Amino acid sequence: METFINNYEAKRKTKRHTLWENVPDEQWEDWKWQLSNRINSVEEISKIINLTDSEINALQSDSLFRVDITPYFISLLDPDDPNCPLRKQVIPTEKEKEAFLGMQEDSLGEDAFSPVKGITHRYPDRVLMLVTTQCASYCRYCTRSRLVGDSSKNYSGSDLEKQIEYIRNNPKVRDVLLSGGDPLVLPVKRLKLILSKLREIPHLDIVRIGSRTPIFNPFVVTKELCDMLSEFHPLWVNIHVNHDKEITPELREACSNMLNVGIPLGNQAVLLKGINDTVNIQRKLCIDLVKMRVRPYYLYQCDLVKGAGHFRTSYTKGIEIIEGLRGHISGYAVPTFVVDAPYGGGKIPVAPNYIVSQTEGKVLLRNFEGFMTVYIDPIQNRDIHTEEVIDEDEDVSVLKLLQGRQKTIIPQNYRKSKE
Repeated sequence: METFINNYEAKRKTKRHTLWENVPDEQWEDWKWQLSNRINSVEEISKIINLTDSEINALQSDSLFRVDITPYFISLLDPDDPNCPLRKQVIPTEKEKEAFLGMQEDSLGEDAFSPVKGITHRYPDRVLMLVTTQCASYCRYCTRSRLVGDSSKNYSGSDLEKQIEYIRNNPKVRDVLLSGGDPLVLPVKRLKLILSKLREIPHLDIVRIGSRTPIFNPFVVTKELCDMLSEFHPLWVNIHVNHDKEITPELREACSNMLNVGIPLGNQAVLLKGINDTVNIQRKLCIDLVKMRVRPYYLYQCDLVKGAGHFRTSYTKGIEIIEGLRGHISGYAVPTFVVDAPYGGGKIPVAPNYIVSQTEGKVLLRNFEGFMTVYIDPIQNRDIHTEEVIDEDEDVSVLKLLQGRQKTIIPQNYRKSKE
């Protein structure tokens, strides 16, 4: 049965900008054409976007992170709204020049855990393997902006051999994450060579690929790519969608084509101020992802990386968002909110506190609605306590729950909300 969906036959296509209205579909839907026709200058971008003074000054600066935008993705931007959530992710402003407390170039301390060029070995059983410094387009909050986009820092064949050798010589490593840059901008033959060498390592169980290319250039997901990737199961792919406006018919098809050859898909989003930092935006994003069979995996707190200070929210905003997701939408659609700790601390999950109080043998829990109840440990796990004098006139309290004199604390109108 033919499982690959041909993009040329899509019933609904994302509207392209008039600048490319006469480009034949065969070219427009060629991922190489998209990369070859990326735009990056004030002159080019101003034909499509009504740029602000801040955007113009930033685009003319030589000191800021690289700009390159595919024709497909820039066609999704609102040309008249500087606050367009997609526009803010790819077009720089002068705010990128502002320093902030805690700012670092290597905000995750990856270089300190790099035994060979391109390998970060932060966790016992898995490594990060950087295979390119190039991307389809460049996110303004990029964690690796110290490397990414700079072709002089790319990885040679010799570098990749040393990476493979390191993994081969470390039998505790069972999981490799390919990243960069973006692995899916590599030629299919190059990526296949890397995957083939990894699959020759007997102690390696899982290979993962992290990619934002399907969002910037969904046409990269060709039949050739899907057929090749399907040779290397178990293989997982995490895409990077930050806002539901990035979900287009083309992206849905790209995801379906990977899913149909057995590749599980997850999504890693970054919490970005003024872009996706509300409960409603995150709910719609997570629900829409699940509808296209992509599991929300992580929601990252924005890193302390140079140039990204204006994108940062308080970490409490992330907790608020998870509070607004858990229980309100399917648990399958709720990502884990994590802070990727500075100085190589790794990913630390952060969540609302559902434990209200605890004592020996009992824990007082609340649900997403504020309903509180006690969970009792098995008797054999509990110590024997002296009987406590009880004041029967005491008001409703957490203490009564822990002492077993009350079963629940129910919010006002809780039952009515169920009717």
